[in-house]
Amino acid sequence: MSGRAHYGLEAWKISMRLVKQVYEWSADFPPEERYGLVSQMRRAAISVPSNIAEGAARTGSREFARFLAIARGSLSELDTQYLLAVDLGFASPNQQLMDSIEMTSRLVTGLYKKHRKQEDRP
Repeated sequence: MSGRAHYGLEAWKISMRLVKQVYEWSADFPPEERYGLVSQMRRAAISVPSNIAEGAARTGSREFARFLAIARGSLSELDTQYLLAVDLGFASPNQQLMDSIEMTSRLVTGLYKKHRKQEDRP
């Protein structure tokens, strides 16, 4: 894949929406968390579509799989940060946001597995 191939990937499209949801959900966190948890959550969220896009622009399944693995890690980080934010009382639980994290994770994992299989072919 090259160029703007990521535009056609459902995982990228959903992860772009996830970024917006994270920004909206974290907008009312306490001011002292602006450079703490809010910043961490937003960076983790932004990392997902960014790594999908960068991987899609690389040559070969091996490189794409590597960037998808990074995106998966960022989603796990975001999931943990979401739970911490709720546990610390910075925001109320948001089922729509959790659903988006889970959906994005499923899509990225599926894409990752597909490219890992292609990598293993002779």
